[in-house]
Amino acid sequence: MPADSTPARSTPRTVLLNASFAPSLLNFRGRLIEAMAAAGHDVHVTAPGIDPALAARLKGLGATPHDVRLSKAGLSPVADVSYYRQLKRVIRGVGADLVVSYTIKPNIWGSLAARAAGAASISMVTGLGYAFIEGGGVKRRLVRTASRLLYRLATAANHVVIFQNPDDEADFIAAGCLADPSKARRINGSGVDMDWYAPAPLPAQAVFLMISRLLVNKGVGEYGAAASAILAKRRDARFLLAGYPDEGPDGIDPADLEAWQKSGLEYLGRLDDVRPAIAEASVYVLPSYREGTPRSVLEAMAMGRPVVTTDVPGCRETVVDGDNGFLVDPRDPVALAKAMERLIDEPALRTRMGSNGLALCRAKYDVEQVNAVLMRHLSLA
Repeated sequence: MPADSTPARSTPRTVLLNASFAPSLLNFRGRLIEAMAAAGHDVHVTAPGIDPALAARLKGLGATPHDVRLSKAGLSPVADVSYYRQLKRVIRGVGADLVVSYTIKPNIWGSLAARAAGAASISMVTGLGYAFIEGGGVKRRLVRTASRLLYRLATAANHVVIFQNPDDEADFIAAGCLADPSKARRINGSGVDMDWYAPAPLPAQAVFLMISRLLVNKGVGEYGAAASAILAKRRDARFLLAGYPDEGPDGIDPADLEAWQKSGLEYLGRLDDVRPAIAEASVYVLPSYREGTPRSVLEAMAMGRPVVTTDVPGCRETVVDGDNGFLVDPRDPVALAKAMERLIDEPALRTRMGSNGLALCRAKYDVEQVNAVLMRHLSLA
């Protein structure tokens, strides 16, 4: 099938879903895989590092897993070409006629591999991320330029490109990454399972939580600095940080993490199940520089938590300022600390904002609603 053809809607398809982080297939796309399989499609998935336990769970959802090698950080031409070749072999080996990818490298190399193998393809731009955030040195600028050129080639092979917020769509097109804007579609993030992330009572104490890879562009530094500043003058609140270190160019310096812990911040490490940590918290914080739609924020909203996040693409879509949380300027630990202190001082506000966030999540981000729209965009419904 030519890469620019539109797949038929009712015919069962052989679909390949490509990810850059294996657990995300289960945590972020598990319900989508189930929906694809339930609709009669033959579903295959790829990611690096699919271990036997994850493979078994993916098979239980109705997908056939394929482990591939992928260098996630930076540009590595040899590794990237190897990844492209692996994907092309999988596409041809399983007879995939539709290739769906998310995150930058699967989007680029999955789309190009699909074109070479004669399959249709769709990219899901779940955030513009590190390669599109302005600033940085020569290396950042080179990565940004190369990423935009490669994305333009990849989206030329796609018949649909799916975005999670209007800012990403507009900036992606303005950067020259999508020559044909008529291919663009939009959904409300990846959705959240409202049954799995069930509401939990708010603790009486102000307990703040951030869950993220330990990256500069996620705002971990601002959270650490704001928490340390508050803890230096009062001890009637707790500050939790969960997530795993990242050795890429945007990773947090371990010395900074150690300093925040000495000031009183509680580092939880990587969590396999974030629900107990969210239940322990009374406010969720994500001071990111840019997102597609931050899944951790949706999980916290589904469990009835108010949110403090930044007034940036993706994040601003999830919070009505003053209603279900606060929006603050990015890269501003002072503004972040001010918003958090207000929520320390006003427990009734925490309760009201948490309830409002739960209502917004139910109306806009329920995974069943999101996947119904997504399946139509994928021409799989």
